[in-house]
Amino acid sequence: MRGFDRYPRIVQTLPPDYTPRMSYKIQRFPITQEDITRVMDRFYARIRIHPVLGPVFAAHIGDTNAEWAAHIARIDSFWARAFLGKEDYVGNPMAAHVGNPLISVDHFPIWLELFEATLTEELPPETAAAWGAMAHRIARGFRMAMENHDADIPALR
Repeated sequence: MRGFDRYPRIVQTLPPDYTPRMSYKIQRFPITQEDITRVMDRFYARIRIHPVLGPVFAAHIGDTNAEWAAHIARIDSFWARAFLGKEDYVGNPMAAHVGNPLISVDHFPIWLELFEATLTEELPPETAAAWGAMAHRIARGFRMAMENHDADIPALR
């Protein structure tokens, strides 16, 4: 039943050749894989030499070109999944950020400033603005999760 085993009554009403039209693709602006790769390469070149973020990333990623290339490819696949519906990305970005003692909520404004500068230089204005808005939403989620993770929340029972 292709994943619908939990819903037998619904499945009985579907035509035998039914294929769900589910997709994680959220593209609402024109973007290509080449655009994503170009932005990632340029952005991480900036991160790598940044006096504040460079050491934080290097401590997590490593120092070699191969280690950075692997990280860039992973993040490239994250954005390709989000915008193009590609299935290559496997990971949990929230878990990678929350609880990491090297990452501070103070890093996000710096990261966003560098990211927006890269988007503006590499993409048409409407594409840069749309991708930047999504990056801001993701960063807000990370910041909220990190702040809640660090908070001394009393037990309810």
